[in-house]
Amino acid sequence: MRTFTLHVQDAVRMERIEEVVSFVGRDSSGSFGILAGHERLLTVLEFGLARFRQVDRPWEYLALPEAVLYATGDDVMICTRRFLRDDDYERISRDLDERLRVEEVELRGIKDSVHRLQEELLRRLWQLGRRKSGIPGA
Repeated sequence: MRTFTLHVQDAVRMERIEEVVSFVGRDSSGSFGILAGHERLLTVLEFGLARFRQVDRPWEYLALPEAVLYATGDDVMICTRRFLRDDDYERISRDLDERLRVEEVELRGIKDSVHRLQEELLRRLWQLGRRKSGIPGA
């Protein structure tokens, strides 16, 4: 049975998972699976659960806020801001809802604040430019 290595990395840690037989994830086109020897693939995994299975072991789950996945023949690399790993579907589903969704809402709020700050900065720079050029109404 052919296997591959799954590398999962977030902001603070990296896990190398050997002898993976199958990986199932979801991107904007839908669910897909990866087996050893898969064609080169680069995609963005959506918020949610992915799963993988090692030789003679049950499925394990990865909760991901979003992630970049890069697959080559014998390696699958996943880079994300944060991930949770568990072999209990119910527990990781709860963790996904409780932890990662809260983080996503907080992050979205920060992104909105930064966007408003950028808009205000650009507006003020535009006004300064108009004043220096002597354009009326500035």
